[in-house]
Amino acid sequence: MGKPFTVNINRFDPYKAFRFHVYFGTSTTPVAGVSKVTGLKRSSDVIEYKQGGDAITRKGLGRTKYEPVTLDRGLTHDPDFEEWANAAQVLDKGSPATSLKNLRRQVRIELLNEAGQPAHRYILRRCWVSEFQALPDLDAGGNAIAIEHIKLENEGWEHDLSLGEPQEA
Repeated sequence: MGKPFTVNINRFDPYKAFRFHVYFGTSTTPVAGVSKVTGLKRSSDVIEYKQGGDAITRKGLGRTKYEPVTLDRGLTHDPDFEEWANAAQVLDKGSPATSLKNLRRQVRIELLNEAGQPAHRYILRRCWVSEFQALPDLDAGGNAIAIEHIKLENEGWEHDLSLGEPQEA
C-alpha cells in the first residue's frame, strides 16, 4: 500500500472539498466568491472492433471529450462573470456583438490544504462561457442567497504536477 502523503507522513486525512480558489487568465487574485465548481471530468469514446477468427470484441481508444465546468458564486458587484460571458454575445443597442479577442481564457483551480496552501492545481485550457445565469429564480418566500453561474466549455484540462505537496506546520 502506498503512502497517502509523502511529505507530511503523519497526515492521513484527504483534503477538504470546500477550500479552493479559482483564477481567470494569468491573474494572481482569485475570482471573488466562487462557492462551487462542478464538472471537472473527461471521458473517452470506445471503438469496438472484431478480428477474424477471434470470438472476443476488442476495444480501442477513441476521441477524448472534456465536460463543461460550471462555476457558481453568490451575486456581488464583481463584474468578472458577466464581462467574460458578454465576450460570447451581448446585445449592443439591440444587435448581437461578440468579442473573439476576449472569448477564450485559461482557468486555474487550486485545492488548498487546511493552512490555505495550494495542494493540487488544475489548469483548464481555452475556456469560453457557453452559459451565463445572471440571477437565480427569485422567490419572496425563499431563504437563500442569490447565485449566479457560468458554464465553461474547454479544450482540455491537466493536473499541474509541478505543484508538490506543501510542508504543513
